[in-house]
Amino acid sequence: MATEESLMDKIHDHDSSSSSDSEHEKPESPSALKAKIYRLFGREKPVHKVLGGGLPADVFLWRDKKLSAAVLGVATAIWVLFELVEYHFLSLVCHILIFALAALFLLSNAHAFMNKTPPKIPEINVKEEHFLLIASALRNELNQAFVTLRSIALGRDLKKFLMVVVGLWVISVVGNWFNFLTLIYICFVVLHTVPMLYEKHEDKVDPVAEKTLKELKKHYMVFDEKVLSKLPVASLKAKLG
Repeated sequence: MATEESLMDKIHDHDSSSSSDSEHEKPESPSALKAKIYRLFGREKPVHKVLGGGLPADVFLWRDKKLSAAVLGVATAIWVLFELVEYHFLSLVCHILIFALAALFLLSNAHAFMNKTPPKIPEINVKEEHFLLIASALRNELNQAFVTLRSIALGRDLKKFLMVVVGLWVISVVGNWFNFLTLIYICFVVLHTVPMLYEKHEDKVDPVAEKTLKELKKHYMVFDEKVLSKLPVASLKAKLG
């Protein structure tokens, strides 16, 4: 009888200790679990923030379906006019200005003939700050691109050199398939579809992208070991450095 009581006491002590241990072991918060999830391109912000936020991100992610559809429809109409109908850009601008000026001219004279106040035509003043901001951003990007190209030309980064060569080759191949306007339209359609689809299915896309990236890194390590490591880049760096 005493042995049974001692056995029950041991079981009770074990259960109490295990319950106390489980109380001390707090489950990880959802934010901690979410932080461990791999995200495409190593992003830490939502897709809306990655696209810059504001109205452009809302358009690309179809937050306002009417506005997004209108923007895509206008882009499609422009592509059809210039590519399929073979309308010229300068002719289109001139015809739009002729129609707009003629309509405003007739409307102003009609109001004057009927002794009504002329229509209010807003004054358009382009601010200098906007152009300066655009020019400054473009200058920074160009300077960064020239720095990268210079470092590649000096042979300091073989990985970037290969990436740039492959990227330029892909662009040249794609450029043979489409003209410039069609290529811009395709990029515009991609921006209107891919981010929206990715945001909806990012939990399924990110694991696949992680596996793909790991495989690419394995292949690159093999290529680096068998090919790149045997190139006389180290001696060239020493001479240039």
